Amino acid sequence: MLYDRLRTFVQTLRFRLTLWNTAVVLVLLVVNLAAIRAGLQFTLSRMLDVFLVEELDEAVLDFDRLGDDPDQLHSSYNRQATSHPRRHLFIQLIDDKARLAWSSEQTPTPDIVPTSATASGRPITLGEYRIVSREVGGRDARAPMTLIVGCWLGRSQMDMQRFTNLLLGVGVVLLLIAPLGGYLLAGRATRPIARIIRVTNRLHPSRLEERLPIRGTCDELDQLSETINSFLDRIAAYLRQSREFTANAAHELRSPLTALQSSLEIALNADRTTEQYKEVLSVLLEECGQMRVLVNQLLLLAEGDAGRLHLHSEALRMDQIIASSLEMFQVVAESAEVELTARRLEPVMIHGDGNKLWQVVNNLIDNAIKFTPAGGRVSVTFFLDEAKHESVLEVTDTGPGISSQDLPHIFDRFYQGDKARQRETPSRGLGLGLSICQAVIDAHGGTIEVASTLGQGTTFTVRLPECRRPDPTEKLPLPSPIWRGTDAEDAAKSA
Repeated sequence: MLYDRLRTFVQTLRFRLTLWNTAVVLVLLVVNLAAIRAGLQFTLSRMLDVFLVEELDEAVLDFDRLGDDPDQLHSSYNRQATSHPRRHLFIQLIDDKARLAWSSEQTPTPDIVPTSATASGRPITLGEYRIVSREVGGRDARAPMTLIVGCWLGRSQMDMQRFTNLLLGVGVVLLLIAPLGGYLLAGRATRPIARIIRVTNRLHPSRLEERLPIRGTCDELDQLSETINSFLDRIAAYLRQSREFTANAAHELRSPLTALQSSLEIALNADRTTEQYKEVLSVLLEECGQMRVLVNQLLLLAEGDAGRLHLHSEALRMDQIIASSLEMFQVVAESAEVELTARRLEPVMIHGDGNKLWQVVNNLIDNAIKFTPAGGRVSVTFFLDEAKHESVLEVTDTGPGISSQDLPHIFDRFYQGDKARQRETPSRGLGLGLSICQAVIDAHGGTIEVASTLGQGTTFTVRLPECRRPDPTEKLPLPSPIWRGTDAEDAAKSA
């Protein structure tokens, strides 16, 4: 049990952040302390060299002034050496034959300077001592000599050792504090993540109202919370749409099933003539047809939701599909006393499923005629946007328009909209036509939009990608018999 808890703790993000924080602090600590120590050592060495050069300059002045009187010179050198007892300063004179001529009283050993030492003028280190030398004399009939000034390095080394011990103590303290501080900081950093985990654990498909709190820091964790909240909004909307879709589908299927059951019960209650049975069977056949249409539409929408909408893609003349649909609905428009015209119909080649695109055009024209009062107009425009390599289909009516409340939901499934907008028609749609249009256009990589003004009319705009002008020499397949427009009236009813 303890091992499992320890393993779980080691695997936490908080532990890893603490470990990384401690490692970074340790590396920075070692580097900084080493740099501070090296800097201090360099500074102390430079200060000592400056001190020795200054003492050497003073000794050279004394030699120039008292060189003719050795007793006074030696006395002056002894006073100079004894004036710095903590540094153990000493002065030596080497004759021109590299022999020790004289040394001060604080000189540790008479032969501390080897005979090979030369008057280089630069400080050098000999064992535990630092020395600097310079040649003096050589004029006024005085033999040249080498003047050496040195001091003991032990004092500087002890100061350096005390400072090193201080740095080590500080390093140990920081090394002990770093994991604790890192653990506390990691806990503060991971607290919003823990809150996110708790909230998401409480979420359930039946209750998705709770959302992650936004702290207002605008950092990555706030962005993560906003992203998760947006994702939860989409999931909640999808589940709500799925529930409504299931309920509406069940409601729409219940009506024809009830009609079927009632017709069968009536037929079985008593003996009927052949004509009466035929009449009942015709009613049953009509209800079955409605159910088949509804089931096919629901299946198409389900395939679109799953991203598996099957498209039989081929090279097509979209203008021919639109012309066929216009020809088919011309009779319907005349019976509704609506003027149906094509204002602009350019030849455009597309790559797509002709039958499904034909269904989209039919739905848009059928809706436009259905919601346009007698004496109104429905116009269709189709052209190629060469700048975007897109084809543009616009279906415009002069109907009552769509209210701003209904407009955002116009592509929702089973949505009927404002009943005041609907004309008196013998048949009433299921509210799936525009949803099917959107699913088909999305599967083709296009877009469908709607713009409407109350009292003036509505315009649906469809954009399809990968379009071009047709090549006159290109051989195209024959038009599908489904959208040839041979039986306009029956095709219009099925749309």
